[in-house]
Amino acid sequence: MVKKILMTTIIGFLLMSFTMEEKNPLLQEWNTPFGTPPFDKIKQENYLPAFKAAIEKHTAEVEAIIKNAEKPTFQNTIEELEYSGELLTRVSRVFAAMSEAMTNDELQDISKEVTPMLSKHQDDINLNPELFKRVKTVYEQKDNLKLTTEQSRLLDEYYKSFVRGGANLIDKDKEEFRKINEELSMLSLQFGENVLKETNKYELVLSTEEELAGLPETIKEMGASEAAEKGYSGKWVYTIQRPSMYPFLTYSTRRDLREKLYKAYINRGDNDDSLDNKKILSRIASLRLKKANLLGYTTHANYVLDDEMAKTPEQVYDLLNKLWTPALEVAKKERADMQKIIDNEGGNFKLQSWDWWYYADKVKKAKYDLDEEELRPYFKVENVIKGVFGLSTKLWGITFEERNDIPKYHPDVKTFEVKDKDGSHIAILYTDYFPRDSKRGGAWMDVFTKQSKKDGKFIHPIVYNVGNFAKPTGDKPSLISVDDVNTLFHEFGHALHGMLSNCTYESLSGTSTPRDFVEFPSQIMENWCMNPVVLKEYAFHYITGEPLPDELIQKINNSGKFNQGFATVEYLAASFLDMDWHTITDTTEQNASDFEKNSLSKRGMIPEIISRYRSTYFNHIFSGGYSSGYYSYIWAEVLDADAFRAFEETGDVYNQDLAGKYRKYILSAGGTEDAMKLYEQFRGKAPEIEPLLEKRGLN
Repeated sequence: MVKKILMTTIIGFLLMSFTMEEKNPLLQEWNTPFGTPPFDKIKQENYLPAFKAAIEKHTAEVEAIIKNAEKPTFQNTIEELEYSGELLTRVSRVFAAMSEAMTNDELQDISKEVTPMLSKHQDDINLNPELFKRVKTVYEQKDNLKLTTEQSRLLDEYYKSFVRGGANLIDKDKEEFRKINEELSMLSLQFGENVLKETNKYELVLSTEEELAGLPETIKEMGASEAAEKGYSGKWVYTIQRPSMYPFLTYSTRRDLREKLYKAYINRGDNDDSLDNKKILSRIASLRLKKANLLGYTTHANYVLDDEMAKTPEQVYDLLNKLWTPALEVAKKERADMQKIIDNEGGNFKLQSWDWWYYADKVKKAKYDLDEEELRPYFKVENVIKGVFGLSTKLWGITFEERNDIPKYHPDVKTFEVKDKDGSHIAILYTDYFPRDSKRGGAWMDVFTKQSKKDGKFIHPIVYNVGNFAKPTGDKPSLISVDDVNTLFHEFGHALHGMLSNCTYESLSGTSTPRDFVEFPSQIMENWCMNPVVLKEYAFHYITGEPLPDELIQKINNSGKFNQGFATVEYLAASFLDMDWHTITDTTEQNASDFEKNSLSKRGMIPEIISRYRSTYFNHIFSGGYSSGYYSYIWAEVLDADAFRAFEETGDVYNQDLAGKYRKYILSAGGTEDAMKLYEQFRGKAPEIEPLLEKRGLN
C-alpha cells in the first residue's frame, strides 16, 4: 500500500513538472555541447521555480529511500542518497556561479528567498530519524560489507555528515539547530552582499595630472579606461578592486591619495552605516559556537577541524606560532629598510600601512634593480594562459582547444575543451578573468558538473576559473602583475584537481578533500609559474614578441624572498583572527573592533601592517567556506614546498615519472583516501617544513 501511494505521488509530481520543464531550461535536458549550461536560454525568472521543483523532486527521491521496505544496504541507501538531488545540485551550481560572477539586485533578492529554503531542505534530510537509522544500520555493518576503499570512504563521509548535521540530537535541540542554520545562512549571505556593495561603491575620481604624479602610463590608462566606463569625461578613476588599487599604492607619489584609497579598502564593512558588518559577524561567531556546543564540541574550530588534517585548534596555533616569530622579525627589518629611505629623502613622517607598497617598491629597485612595471609587458594575460596550458601539456600531455559553440554567460568568458594525450575528452573549462561590478572580488574555481561514474558511464567535469585581473585598455591588452600571474596559476591548479579527477562518487571527486589539503594542488602551481625554465615558455613581450630577458629572470629569482616578512605576517594575522573568532567559548556577542584589536596586539602585530583581511570584509570565513580554515593555505604550503622540492631534486621540473605519480595520487584521487596517505604515496615520505621556511626566507 505504501509503495503504491508513493509511486502515485512520484508519478503525479513528474506529470506536474513536465509542463514546467517545457518552459524552464534549468529543468530540461541540456542539449548543448558536452551538456554545458544553456546560458543563452536561462533567464533570471527561471531560478526560483527551478529551485522549488528541484527541492520537491529531491524530497521525493529521499522519501523513496526511507520507504524502501528492503533492509538497508550500501546500494539502496548510501548510493541512492549519493545519486539523489542531481537536479537540485545542477540548479544550485548555475545559480551560485551567477550570484558570484553576474549578480544584480534581482539575483540577490532570489538568494534571500532561496537560502532559507535550502537550509530547511538540508536540515529536513540531515535530521530525519528514519533516514539516519538506515544510514547508521549500513555503517554499523561496514566491516562485513566487502566495500572498496572508495565505497568505505563514502560510507564514512555520509555517516559523519549526518552526525555533524545534527542527526543524534534530541528533538528540542534539533529545533534549535534548524533555527541556527537558517539564521546563519541569511547572515552569511548579507555579509557577502555588504562587502560587494562596499567594494563597488567607492571611487577615487581624479581630475588633474598633478593627482597622477608617479603613475606609469599603463596605470594612467587603466584609470582613464575605468573613468570612461563609469561615465566620467576627462577624468581618471581608481577603485578598491585589487588590480586598480595595488598599482596606485605602489607608484603614486601622492601620499594623501594613497591614504584615502587604502583606508577605503580596509574600512569596508566598518563604517557604521547600512553596510556595516560588525554586528553581523559577531552574531555569526556566536551562533557557530552555539551550534558546535549542541553537537558536543567546545568551540566552532574544534567542530570544523575534527574533519580536517589539522584535527585540533592546538595543532593550527602551533604551526602559526612557529612561523609568526621569524616572520615578524623579518617584517621589522623590512620596515627599517623603508623608514631609512623615507629619512634619507627628507620625509618628516613615520611609515604607515598605506606607504608600504610604495616604499617596498623603492627598496626592491634599490636592492634588486627590479621594477614591477618592467615585467608587466611580458605578462599579457593570453600568454599567461598559454603558459599554464603549456605546462599542463608538458607534465601530463593534456591539451586545450578553444570552443566557440558553447553558450557563455558574459562576453569576457572563454571556453575550452580539454583532451588527454590520446585525444580523448577530459573536461570543459570556462575562464572569466576581468573585473566588473556584478562580480565579487578575488579569484576562485568551481564546477557546473563534477566528475563521477554512474551506470558504467564516465561523467566528465565542467569546470570554471574566475579572476579579477587588469582589463585591456585602449589598444593595450590585459597586462598583469607577477602577483596576478601567481593567482592565475593557483586557480588553475584547483581547476586541474577538478578536471583530472578519476573517482566513482561525486561526493569524493575532484576538490572534495579536507580544506587544509585542497589548497595543495593549487599552490604547487605557483612554484612552476616563476621558475626560469617555465618562464621561457610563456613570458613574451606583448609588442616585440621577445622573451623575458635572462637578466630580468635573474632579478625575479634574486628577489624571490623579498617582502616575505610582510606577506607572511599579513597572512598569519588573518589566520589568527579566524582562529580567535572561532575558538571563543562564550556565546556573548563580541565587540568586533575590540576583539580584532586584542587578537592582533597580543601577538605584537606592528601597526604598519594591516591583516590581509580585517574581520568586517573577511569573506573567506564569514561568507565563504573557510571558517576555522584560513590557516589551510600555509598548512598546504608545507606540502607544496616539499612536493616541488621533489621535482627540483630530479633536476627536471617537467619530470614525467613524478608528474604521473602526482596525477595518480593527488589530482585523480580526490578525497577517496586519507589525505596524508595520498601525499605519502606520491612523495614516498611525510612532508617536511624546512622547504617552506627556506622558500619564504624565514630560516
